[in-house]
Amino acid sequence: MSRQLLPRDRRTRLVALVLVAAVVIAGGAVFWLNTGEEPSPVRTQDATVSVPAAPNSPDQVQLDTTVFIPENTPAPAVLMPHGFGGSKNSVASDARELAERGFVVLTYSARGFGRSTGQIGLNDPRFEVADAQALLSELARRPDVRTDGPDDPRVGVTGGSYGGALSLLLAGIDKRVDTIAPVITYNDLAQGLLPNSAAPTVATTGTPAQGAFAPDGVFKRSWAGIFFSAGMGPAGLGGSGDPGRDAPEAGQEDDGDNLGGQAGAAGGAGADAAAALGSAPPAGPGMPGNGAANPCGRFTEQVCRAYQDVATDGRASPETLALLRSVSPVSVTDRITVPTMIVQGERDTLFGLDQSDATARQIAAAGGKVKTVWYAGGHDGGKPGPRLRGQIADWLSFHLTGTGTDPGTGFAYDVQGNLRANGTPSIRTVEAPSYPGLTGDPAQRTQLPLNGGDQQVVNPPGGNPAAVSGIPGANALAAGSSRLAGLFTLDPPGQSARFTTAPVESQVLVTGGSTVRLRVSAPGGTGPEGAVLFAKLYDVSQDGTRTLPANAVAPVRLPSLPPDGSPVEVTVTLPGIVRPIDPGHALQLVVSTTDQAYAGTVQPATYRIALADGAGLAVPVVPGQAVSTGWPSGQLIGIGVTLLVAVAVAVVATIRRRRSDQVDPALAGTPLVIDNLTKAYPGGVTAVKNLSFRVEPGQVLGLLGPNGAGKTTTLRMMMGLISPTEGEIRVFGHRIRPGAPVLSRVGSFVEGSGFLPHLSGEQNLRLFWDATGRPADKAHFTEALEIAGLGDAVRRKVRTYSQGMRQRLAIAQAMLGLPELLVLDEPTNGLDPPQIHQMREVLQRYAATGRTVLVSSHLLAEVEQTCSHVVVMHRGQLVASGEVGEIVAAGGEATFRVDEPEQAAQALRAADGVSGVDIEGSLVHADLNGMPRAEAVAVLVKAGVGVSQAGPRRRLEDAFLQLVGEGTN
Repeated sequence: MSRQLLPRDRRTRLVALVLVAAVVIAGGAVFWLNTGEEPSPVRTQDATVSVPAAPNSPDQVQLDTTVFIPENTPAPAVLMPHGFGGSKNSVASDARELAERGFVVLTYSARGFGRSTGQIGLNDPRFEVADAQALLSELARRPDVRTDGPDDPRVGVTGGSYGGALSLLLAGIDKRVDTIAPVITYNDLAQGLLPNSAAPTVATTGTPAQGAFAPDGVFKRSWAGIFFSAGMGPAGLGGSGDPGRDAPEAGQEDDGDNLGGQAGAAGGAGADAAAALGSAPPAGPGMPGNGAANPCGRFTEQVCRAYQDVATDGRASPETLALLRSVSPVSVTDRITVPTMIVQGERDTLFGLDQSDATARQIAAAGGKVKTVWYAGGHDGGKPGPRLRGQIADWLSFHLTGTGTDPGTGFAYDVQGNLRANGTPSIRTVEAPSYPGLTGDPAQRTQLPLNGGDQQVVNPPGGNPAAVSGIPGANALAAGSSRLAGLFTLDPPGQSARFTTAPVESQVLVTGGSTVRLRVSAPGGTGPEGAVLFAKLYDVSQDGTRTLPANAVAPVRLPSLPPDGSPVEVTVTLPGIVRPIDPGHALQLVVSTTDQAYAGTVQPATYRIALADGAGLAVPVVPGQAVSTGWPSGQLIGIGVTLLVAVAVAVVATIRRRRSDQVDPALAGTPLVIDNLTKAYPGGVTAVKNLSFRVEPGQVLGLLGPNGAGKTTTLRMMMGLISPTEGEIRVFGHRIRPGAPVLSRVGSFVEGSGFLPHLSGEQNLRLFWDATGRPADKAHFTEALEIAGLGDAVRRKVRTYSQGMRQRLAIAQAMLGLPELLVLDEPTNGLDPPQIHQMREVLQRYAATGRTVLVSSHLLAEVEQTCSHVVVMHRGQLVASGEVGEIVAAGGEATFRVDEPEQAAQALRAADGVSGVDIEGSLVHADLNGMPRAEAVAVLVKAGVGVSQAGPRRRLEDAFLQLVGEGTN
């Protein structure tokens, strides 16, 4: 007994084969994707480790720790400290990722954070660094950790921000560390919180002593306040600090909602601080008291004094600067020789690219192997995403196990482009063979001349109002959007000098810190606090929109300027950024006297700022090669399966379309035929039921009916916007379906107009016609604009139009190309009486050319004067159709022009069956209820009334109300 496995029809068999192939490949793809290596199982162990509270102290500090243990041990270890304000929980997800890669990972809450006791010493070598050394010994005692000798684990250290600095300090102090990967951290906390342009080269004009920068920098009070406030209150038990979502990456295709791990490598200080401030429980046993009772909070007394010193007047004492540097990596970088991968964020107003630049140069000078990566994130832009975290894991793996590919010592940076359709920015990664430094290779710098003369600027009393370059903790909101970025920047008038380049002819990719030489003078000199200026570099588009890349600003403190007003010449290094300057854009250097994120000078002062002779903008450019993110096999398979299914669907749709698009030759000359049309919705709602009517060439047909009659639903089905449940619609013999080619012969205006408000009426019409792909000479713009009757207003932007003007423009748009069938839904809405009269004439003349017009309207009197035929609908059904005169006459009413209206009305009221008699001037209207008009005339003549005219009462409204059952008795 044979079985038929495939249909006999050739086309159907082809479709079935394509569908079967798609299903088979889809199934294979699922199998392939599911047969990859699963993450190895990870188990955890929590423990409390006791460490000395201070060197040689009998007191103990309790550190809360968690160890993540992979399946196969012994294995190399990774120590992972957290960001400021967080705890071991902040890095839990990233620690688990590394454990799944085969590392034993130890996380812990630093002293003063989470459930750990003790006070915060800001990574003091005597306290936090000593704690980390004790934890290395703990790892060496574990049987599941590989060792290089007694008390010497095979170990790497990685962490972000506060944790990144700990990794550098530990590597410089403890030789047991084998490799490190610090992320978005600082080199010198004094420079990080009191930046002073990294000691730029200064030349002077006039008094030589005036050329030096002040030693204590400019206090970054907004970030410092956030940073230190996280330690002022009680410690949080949960460690909920989270820097936000992953930074965007090259090859990223998600919708940007991936939050990734918790604080992880980024450990964002600002977000961690906010979390610690927002949800900190009371201090536990062994912890310092809460901030209300103890103004130092959880900080050591020494750190507390330093913060109070600098926060009071914005100036740091030598003792404060010495403390900040002693707890910073800069104090030990000359001793770091282990392989180091430095990851720094391009969107970071807390610790900018200058911090990682200093670290990279110092470790390289000490003989260490250094790889530098700049990524599209930071304290203002998010933590490293999964691809970059994978690269960090690869670095640790190679240098702890010797397996894999050597990551080398090159330089990689991310370039952020425009936003994708899903709202995430496009990213590409560029790799260079070596790191050129923050200001780049002198041979590779691009020189851009600046325009702008000597300018006078004012520092207002108290430094208020202040310019805004960004809002710490909120700058990430502006990432990728020039419009939002504009909300985060403000330069008050009179407080800034501006120097602008000419628009660039080809893209300039700024990679690092640009430099410029300025001349600064102060008529009358300055006080002992000197002058503080803020330099920043804007990207200016063709329309004048200014974007401050990464919200970056470079503060400069100058000592007292000469009282004779002679200028001081200074070379300023602008903040490090990565920014593609597109063709047609310009760069604008702005030098301001104030910035709300910094503690500037409070004494009023006037400065003159100019470019040094022949000075321009030296822009660093780092040539490199864009790297691929690899073949995304899962995505490619998904795309392939989707394409196969799409092909199958297209084949099926093509066959169905050819069958449904069969032309009825007998109706080829008929504009519209609706046959047994029904549209039902779920829930038992039927908008149109068994509707049938026909429209012939040259007719102006009015589609009438009360609200809810189904008129608009019918028009939407006619235009292929929705599909009928039953029945069919044929236009010139072609069956209507969504996208039917015959719809090009139809002009429509259904359910309101939709125009681009920033374009003129004429531009909107031309744009609409261009979208059709038809030749411009077939549009008949002149006729359409004449129909619109907008005059000169047709060249105004549509946003300035009234409702009536928009209505006329929409009708003109429907008439573009002079379609053979014109469908208008309530075309006279918003028009005044003269415009309605003009529209009536236009439609009648249009139909007189042999074309057809279908009008849906509530204005019955207007339909009566405009239309030759009507179709009356009620509750989705047809109740009447035909010529207007026939519909009116079917109502049974008559009108008589008489010489004695009162006498005529009396006579008609006395006649049997006659009702509804009323008088209108010399006219008498009456409902004859079947009585022939000739018999009614005889009644009037018999009563002595002279009748000069008799006929049906031509009032469509009455007939309409009677047809829909809403007439009066």
